[in-house]
Amino acid sequence: MPKTRPAYPAEFRRQMVDLVRAGRDPTDLAREFEPSGQTIRNWVAEVDRGEGRREEKLPGADPGLTTAERDELVRLRRENRQLKLERDILSRATAWFARETGVLPSGSSGS
Repeated sequence: MPKTRPAYPAEFRRQMVDLVRAGRDPTDLAREFEPSGQTIRNWVAEVDRGEGRREEKLPGADPGLTTAERDELVRLRRENRQLKLERDILSRATAWFARETGVLPSGSSGS
């Protein structure tokens, strides 16, 4: 199994983000401290998304979702899944009642 190390403390991560925002290069920080430059860049991007900063680094690149947007997306997907399930149940119930009574439900056309 690969070796894993405990997660860096939130305060340490925040300090690295603050240093990058103050103008330090993540690669230089990686030489001075343990996490890699890419890890530090990922922390900065994560904090930026959480704070609603949405600067695109590359043309056409996805700027990512803010925490609030991500929470809303999860909520809407859950709601959408529930509505599809309810629609499917109602559709099956309508078909069952139509078969049982021999009557087509209103709103459907016979053509």
